Amino acid sequence: MANRILAVCLDFGDTLVDETSEIKDETETALRADLIPGAGELLRELKQRGYKLALVADGRPGTYSNVLRQHAVHQLFDTFAISEEVGVEKPDARMFVAALDALGIDREHYDRTVMLGNRLERDVRGANDLGMVSVWIDRSGRYSAEPADESEVPDFTIHAPLELTDVLEKLERVR
Repeated sequence: MANRILAVCLDFGDTLVDETSEIKDETETALRADLIPGAGELLRELKQRGYKLALVADGRPGTYSNVLRQHAVHQLFDTFAISEEVGVEKPDARMFVAALDALGIDREHYDRTVMLGNRLERDVRGANDLGMVSVWIDRSGRYSAEPADESEVPDFTIHAPLELTDVLEKLERVR
């Protein structure tokens, strides 16, 4: 299918995981946390539909491993681009390129990839700068809900993780 979205990249905190529920150790690594309602179901549904999944997130590597394993969803991801390992934070293009390179997606196909995140200035701007489809999850209220400029305007806005499936279906119908 030439219209198929090739990969879905996802942020972690307040996109999949409720940051307010994190229990951290002395190194600020989360030992456990609650998933946002629908996040686990979203990951399983995306995988069942055959999408390649990448976690593109800022923070401590152990956090993602601990929490995703706690909820038995770690194995659903095909790759992880974690800022502390990549050496930069979003919206730096190298975060997104690290994930897409690991998934084997060439630059001319970035428009067939999706980034879901909760921060306009990091997730949306980073995706938009590379020509990815940007999806903003507006649910926590802890970060700015007003784009600073055009680069922070998302292609789509959702309010719950499972709404991403509707966005993907719309994208694949339109293409």
